[in-house]
Amino acid sequence: MIKAIVTDIEGTTSDIRFVHHVLFPYARGRLAATVRQHDRDPEIAQALDALRQELGQPDADSDTLIAALNQFMDEDRKSTALKLLQGIIWRSGYHNGDFQGHLYPDVAVQLAVWRQQGLRLYVYSSGSVEAQQLLFGYSNAGDLRPLLSDYFDTRVGAKRESDAYRAIAQAIGLPAGQLLFLSDIRQELDAAQEAGWHTCQLIRDDADSVSRHRQVTRFDQIDLPEYAQ
Repeated sequence: MIKAIVTDIEGTTSDIRFVHHVLFPYARGRLAATVRQHDRDPEIAQALDALRQELGQPDADSDTLIAALNQFMDEDRKSTALKLLQGIIWRSGYHNGDFQGHLYPDVAVQLAVWRQQGLRLYVYSSGSVEAQQLLFGYSNAGDLRPLLSDYFDTRVGAKRESDAYRAIAQAIGLPAGQLLFLSDIRQELDAAQEAGWHTCQLIRDDADSVSRHRQVTRFDQIDLPEYAQ
């Protein structure tokens, strides 16, 4: 029996175009100014120290850091330091009402149904925990944070590595056989399945003919009793 559901964000709860066409450009346009504020903001300074560690350049100056961040964005690199800085920038955007977090129409309703049924709900995304909280807290369906028990990002491990799902199961405190992971990416689901999880693939566009996971197009098509068989 499924007792907890962990969901991805991009392509699963949210249109990937929101991330790539709204969030990423918003952060990129403000990265340089944010880096240059490090003398006045301890949070930014801490993220930049983490970036220097990633680069192996403890004395890197602002120009070097800005160039590295832009390169990371070009490469879509899963840099923890970049994610932290993006989260700081996005926080301001959400608070100022510059945009709302995008959720597909079926997501909020089904999350509420599952929560009422007693399931625990979690998020696991490559975006930072703060970025996840902001998206669900300032979403186009309202503040959904009361529905969610916790959030995980790549600090727990890479999404295509089974050890990450073992770590999440341990943090949640449930055996893998009681956990369901939702994602649009087959390789992420493969890793979760290898760790003993149940899986379901959200297909918002064309079906994945290579995938061996159950596929649905909406959250309300997920039949939890199927996973008890």
